Amino acid sequence: QVQLVESGGGLVQPGGSLRLSCAASGFTFSNYHMKWYRQAPGKEREWVATITSTGSSTNIANSMKGRFTISRDNTKNTVSLQMSSLKPEDTAVYYCNVTWRAKTYWGQGTQVTVSS
Repeated sequence: QVQLVESGGGLVQPGGSLRLSCAASGFTFSNYHMKWYRQAPGKEREWVATITSTGSSTNIANSMKGRFTISRDNTKNTVSLQMSSLKPEDTAVYYCNVTWRAKTYWGQGTQVTVSS
C-alpha cells in the first residue's frame, strides 16, 4: 500500500525558510520520480517541482526557481523541498506525489503559511 506522509510545514515570516519532507512507503522508492504540488485557498492545485528517480535531474516551476530546491534520499525513502525567500503567495498546502502502476498517489499535505 502506497503511503506518502508530508511534514515540516508551519508559520514563517516573509523572507524566511522552511524544509518540507515526504516519507514514502509501499513501493520501490528509488525507481520513481517524485513531485511536489501545492494548493492555495480558492485556487487549483499547482505543480511545484519534480525530481527523477536517481535524483540526477530536477525541475522547478518558474515562479519558484531560485527559491525552492527539491532533493531526495533513496536510502531513507524521503523527498524534500527546501524553500527560501518565502512570500505570502507561497501560502498553501503542500503535497508530495508519485505515480505508481498508472495510479497517482497523494499525501495528506502539510500547511505552509507565510505571514508577518
